[in-house]
Amino acid sequence: MSETIPDIQIDLDSSRATGASERLSSAAGLLAGRLALLLERVLPEKGGLLSQAISFLRTCAAAAGEVGPNPDRTGGIDPPWSARAMDPLDRLVESLGLSPLEVDLLVLAGLPEEHEGYADVLRALHPRGEPRPCVGLAAQLLCPDPGARRVLQEHLCGGSAVRSGAILLEGDAPFFGQNLVLASALWPVLHGQDVWPDAVELVHKQAVTYGLESWLEQPGCLRARRALQRGGPCHILVTADEEETALDRSAALLEACCVPAAFVRMPEALDRNTERLIGIHALARGQVPVLGLGAPEGRGPAQMPAFAEYPGPVVVCARTGTVSVRTERPLMEIACSSLSARESSSMWARALPALSHHARLLAGRYPLEPALTQRVVTDLQQVCALEQREANLADLAMCVKARTVLVQAAGARLVRPQAGWDQLILPGDRITQLRDAVDRSRLQATVLDEWGFLAGRRGARGVRLLFAGPPGTGKTLACEVLARALEMELLVVDLSRVVSKWIGETEKNLAAVFDSAERYRAVLVFDEADALFGKRTEVADTHDRYANLETAYLLARLERFEGMTILTTNLRQNIDPAFTRRLEDVVEFAEPNQQQRLALWQCHLPAAAPRGPDVDLDLLASLYPMVGGLIRNACLSAGFMAAAENQPIQLRHLVQSIRREYDKAGRAFPGAPQGLAKAERESRR
Repeated sequence: MSETIPDIQIDLDSSRATGASERLSSAAGLLAGRLALLLERVLPEKGGLLSQAISFLRTCAAAAGEVGPNPDRTGGIDPPWSARAMDPLDRLVESLGLSPLEVDLLVLAGLPEEHEGYADVLRALHPRGEPRPCVGLAAQLLCPDPGARRVLQEHLCGGSAVRSGAILLEGDAPFFGQNLVLASALWPVLHGQDVWPDAVELVHKQAVTYGLESWLEQPGCLRARRALQRGGPCHILVTADEEETALDRSAALLEACCVPAAFVRMPEALDRNTERLIGIHALARGQVPVLGLGAPEGRGPAQMPAFAEYPGPVVVCARTGTVSVRTERPLMEIACSSLSARESSSMWARALPALSHHARLLAGRYPLEPALTQRVVTDLQQVCALEQREANLADLAMCVKARTVLVQAAGARLVRPQAGWDQLILPGDRITQLRDAVDRSRLQATVLDEWGFLAGRRGARGVRLLFAGPPGTGKTLACEVLARALEMELLVVDLSRVVSKWIGETEKNLAAVFDSAERYRAVLVFDEADALFGKRTEVADTHDRYANLETAYLLARLERFEGMTILTTNLRQNIDPAFTRRLEDVVEFAEPNQQQRLALWQCHLPAAAPRGPDVDLDLLASLYPMVGGLIRNACLSAGFMAAAENQPIQLRHLVQSIRREYDKAGRAFPGAPQGLAKAERESRR
């Protein structure tokens, strides 16, 4: 009974096993041969099924290599692991420091996934009829000596293979009755297949480094690059305004130091098993795990994954201020700073050579991340290839809008501008003010970056305007014209949803609105702004105190805002003077004069609409001092009256509509034109 079971010498240098998959199959076959020898020894009385099993195992062993004694080893596998660092199993052995016995255990646990015949044999040998090897079988197969069994217990209770999650012990049974189970989807990976478990959500990222040359040379990035190349255990935290930006920057960081990466979206509740599963798959592939760490709304900061026993670097990507750092591993943090105008211009020139002469314009208009820029360029190339023509700025604007869908914050609504300069009837000096505001946004690369104005000042790129004037004078229309001229969307703040009776909620809602507009380059509009930007008062009670706090927050946030903000009000005198000081310009919207009213009548009465011969727009402009909003309403109402009578629009329709607008406004109607008034009197007789 002291006779030992002959060991198996596996020659993985032979021509039979040249690739990772062939080597693994060879190792599995040679373990099958060892199992056949064990069965022949302990079960000399072989029945029909047992004979078939032994015959199958011997066939597999013969296909894998010669079976012969090797008294120098206790296990069945002795490959030159360190010399084959490119194979997945070699990577696990090197990174985890697996012993030969642990390698044998790993291959034994994978036998059921190698071939259905192995699973059938193991089911027949299992005390509960399960197609898995149990610890007892592993002890008889690999450690027949009592001393070796103690080594086996040590490995399975606290060895690297078990601590890392490569091998799991499962089953409600005593120790030697428990099953040896390989980590989910690990066996096909060891065969060289790119398979991930269902529990792991991958994120596909394309590394884009152009435009990030300066960022990659910053001290924090250089330290992280050295740590990634060295490969020691550490955490690298990459933070940005958005998780996707942090992931994109991490891809560029790893590309710059030629380190492969596995990008994973972390689940909201990360358990230890999933953490180990990510780690073992990354090790087998020779990749650094890059984890996108979202912060669930209303649940506080996200917890940084521990990866306490992971032997290599882990990159964690999160929004700034949303992750709670609790780790004993060395930690490095990298902040993703925005690209300067010069870097953004260089990025556009490299990403889109066909429009490189517009690079400075694009840098100011679309300050995108390099990875997002590359996606936009790919979309643009697809459009141009389908239509077989060269790219232009209009095509690019369309592709940028498709990729940068504005996520509306609570308390704001998105308006896509349609109005142009030809629809805006204002005095010449007011039009000049508005065009100057557009130029101030477009020419920032020249004035702020090249000429050095306001260097280093936060909010220097912000353009803050106040539109003041009576209702209907064109303030809202002017907002739309400016947004269209800048090829941006309007984000109009709904004060009824922003202002809250709960302390701190108003500031929170406003912060979300400002962040949303700044991130997606929308023109932010506060309509009826005097309700929110009103004058501060003396503190008489708690309500006054918190109202003043809201105003103070608005002052600070408005000054830091990097986009265009427009405040509209009917009562300029109610706006706090502190806001006025922070504005770049104030545009007064006065009631139109007769010439402007004529232009408004011509603008709002379409050329396609049929008119009667008595319609005299000069007469209407001279008789009725109305603002543009009322003129628009009157034209529309007259159109419906005429359509109801199936007639062209006549002067009486327009006058009747004007009378209604005066009544709505609570103003005295000046009276109908002389000829029309006489006709009305006669009709009443």
